[in-house]
Amino acid sequence: MKIKNPYKDKKWFKYLGNKYVWVLLFFVIWMLFLDNYSYFDHRFLDGQINELQDNKKYYQEEIRKDQEQIKQLKNPEQIEKYAREKYFMKKDSEDIYIIQFEGDTIQDKE
Repeated sequence: MKIKNPYKDKKWFKYLGNKYVWVLLFFVIWMLFLDNYSYFDHRFLDGQINELQDNKKYYQEEIRKDQEQIKQLKNPEQIEKYAREKYFMKKDSEDIYIIQFEGDTIQDKE
C-alpha cells in the first residue's frame, strides 16, 4: 500500500519541491543576512558615506569662510576691529564698558 501525498498536486508544492528554488532561496538569504558584504551592511556603510560627504561639504565651507577672514585680517584696520570685538582690547586713551543684559548667553566667570 502506497501513501499518497495530498500536497503533490498543489502548485506551491511543485515550487518548494524543486531543488533550484531551495538553492536560490539559500543564496538570497545568505546574501541578505549572512555574508560579510550583505545588503544591510551596504545600507549601513552607504549611510556613513553620506554622512561623511555632508561633513566634507561643511568643513570645506568653513575653510572657505576662514580663508576669507584671513584675507580681511591682512588689513591693519580689520585686525584692530577684530581685536576690539573679540578680545575687548583698547587703546591707551580709551575706556571700555561691557554692558550685559539679562538674556545674554555669556556666563559670568565668578
